[in-house]
Amino acid sequence: MSSKPQGVTAGPPTLEDVARVAGVSRATVSRVVNGIRNVDPAIQEAVRAAVAATGYTPNRAARSLVTRRAETIALVVSGAGGESPEEQAAFASRVFSDPFFGRVTSGVIGYLRPRAMHPVLMFAETGAARDQVVAFLRQGSADGALVVSTHADDPLPTVLADAGLPAVLFARPARPVPISYVDLAHRDGARLAAEHLLARGCRRIATITGPLDVVAGQDRLAGFRDAMARHGHGYVPVAEGGFTRDSGEEAMARLLAEHPGLDGVFAANDLMAQGACRVLREQGRRVPEDVAVVGFDDSSAAAACVPPLTTVRQPVEDMAAEMARLLQRRMEHRDDPDGGVASVIFEPELVVRESA
Repeated sequence: MSSKPQGVTAGPPTLEDVARVAGVSRATVSRVVNGIRNVDPAIQEAVRAAVAATGYTPNRAARSLVTRRAETIALVVSGAGGESPEEQAAFASRVFSDPFFGRVTSGVIGYLRPRAMHPVLMFAETGAARDQVVAFLRQGSADGALVVSTHADDPLPTVLADAGLPAVLFARPARPVPISYVDLAHRDGARLAAEHLLARGCRRIATITGPLDVVAGQDRLAGFRDAMARHGHGYVPVAEGGFTRDSGEEAMARLLAEHPGLDGVFAANDLMAQGACRVLREQGRRVPEDVAVVGFDDSSAAAACVPPLTTVRQPVEDMAAEMARLLQRRMEHRDDPDGGVASVIFEPELVVRESA
């Protein structure tokens, strides 16, 4: 026995079926389904009830013609990579091995999915790849871009802004660009790390920085140095890392060779802190009894570290969701180049575990 309402034809439900059940015109149903707002609220409710009763599902392609929306967002990881297949594969491998990017993706999907929107992952590590991203957006294959840029000289934010394409960045751009972004108060986070190490009684404290051509790496170093100076420590040994576990191991080995008496380390992300803890164990240093270690991000690497890592929490999932929200707002202000540009800065939080 059919469960379809009276008047609904055989086969997949159509707009005409919804119109008959709701007692309105096909054009009115189309306006409601496509989100056009100049429809009486009572009629909107009747149409929605008819959609539920008939089981009608809008045709995505047809709806895109009406709304001029692809209902797809480009999630772009932009960075410096080589042109060879091997170098491009290495770039992708670095992205997928870093828990940070997984957290960004999770936050973006969590925001978009309830709104029937979907992300498309794109890499922009070469000039040709950046051109593909711009072309993808210009031809309407995606409604906008969420961009995670991994180096300060990345031209993509400027290219997107100059082209008037809706885009939002994860992290403040290195140069002023009329483009929305979300970011963390990195200097405040580094200050939390410095004050915690000092409160533990550490006095010979070093830091492993992130890449210093990245704004976050610069800000975390500057914040840490400033906090240490405010507490009377005018010199902080520094070893630059690359936000990877291997670079944390290499930096920690250099610091121990040059400063064997150090008793505290701030690593500018959890992967580097995890690498630092491994080297300290290998060289017979107990963590935290001999050397206290604080990381940054509160990623899965913090929980996997031995011992579990004290770290500065960056709420990446919430930041990524906010990035998607800002993009949605920017898409609604496409005709106003400046009206949709905004920034949202999140606050860090110290999470105390066993390493410090």
